[in-house]
Amino acid sequence: MAEDYYGLLGVARNATDAEIKAAYRKLAMKYHPDRNPGDKQAEAKFKKIGAAYEALSDEKKRRLYDQFGEAGVNAGAAGGFGGGGGAPGFEGFGGAGVDVNEAFGDLFENLFGGGRGGGSRRRSSGADLKYETEISLDDAFHGLQLPLKFPRVESCATCGGSGAKPGSRLKRCAECRGSGRIQLSQGFFSMTQTCPRCRGEGQIVEDPCRNCNGQGRVRREADLKVKIPPGIYDGATLRISGEGEAAPHGGARGDLYVHVRVKADPRFDRHEDDLKSAVGVDLATAALGGAVEVPTIDGEPVRVKVPSGVQSGAILRVRERGMPRLHGRGRGDLLVSVRVDVPRELTARQRELLEELRKTFHPDAEGKGDSGVFGRIFGKE
Repeated sequence: MAEDYYGLLGVARNATDAEIKAAYRKLAMKYHPDRNPGDKQAEAKFKKIGAAYEALSDEKKRRLYDQFGEAGVNAGAAGGFGGGGGAPGFEGFGGAGVDVNEAFGDLFENLFGGGRGGGSRRRSSGADLKYETEISLDDAFHGLQLPLKFPRVESCATCGGSGAKPGSRLKRCAECRGSGRIQLSQGFFSMTQTCPRCRGEGQIVEDPCRNCNGQGRVRREADLKVKIPPGIYDGATLRISGEGEAAPHGGARGDLYVHVRVKADPRFDRHEDDLKSAVGVDLATAALGGAVEVPTIDGEPVRVKVPSGVQSGAILRVRERGMPRLHGRGRGDLLVSVRVDVPRELTARQRELLEELRKTFHPDAEGKGDSGVFGRIFGKE
């Protein structure tokens, strides 16, 4: 029974590429043959985690594995799920290709009945792309138009994506007579499958475009701006429809997924839509009450009332001065943690006043030395 690749690496099925890579490195160091000379079990384990990493670190292979397991990865490696080679790092680039659903769809339709007619063709879609970016908390508060530049596969402008040299035409596939599929029969069993010659397109490029070598697509640098909405949170992923890679022969473009990280801010800790900060108050304000000025994320300080007798660690809530709510109206709150500041040095007058105050709190301690709270805090001169 095939082993679970995610289980071998010890990661969840929704693990990020970085998490998969880190898990593999840790296990590879543990089970490397150089560290375990003569240990056959460690050697076998090393090979297994290597195979798991090879499948899960490649976006296309991982998608095949998630859908069809180890058999899907092996079939894809053997060329069963698409065309020949292509540009490194660009999924699906370099062949007319048949997508996974196309590869298995014919078999499932014939075995269990299906919805597609005999002469229809399914166009494969372009690959999805991932992009990671890091923004500041201020950018997350205000939102921004984020400029992005990255390489991707585009439809060839010279041939319009057909793959044929300008002025030439595509030729109907003689193998399937333009249907994109052929029928195989053996005894009582009959099955329709994708035409291996035209890869389901029904047409063949005889005179290829020189700009794209008949592929219909070329690699270019994308230059676009993505709107980051106010209130975006750390770890959020934005889906930009139709900004992935171009599909072969006019299929739908893939999507662009922008993964957003929000950098830590020394001024505030974020808790969902609330922001938390700290403010120091002196002994007199803590005892008698008053007001302090507190900075906010929008740059406008606000005066906050401090109740008399406030203790260190108390939370003062300022309504609607936190982060914008991403999926709703209004803003979160600003939570201000109180820190009672005890002075390290006192003037003679301050000490005199505090000594008088201490006597009112501890009249029985007079003449018995520096007992009581102020004695412990300030000591004796």
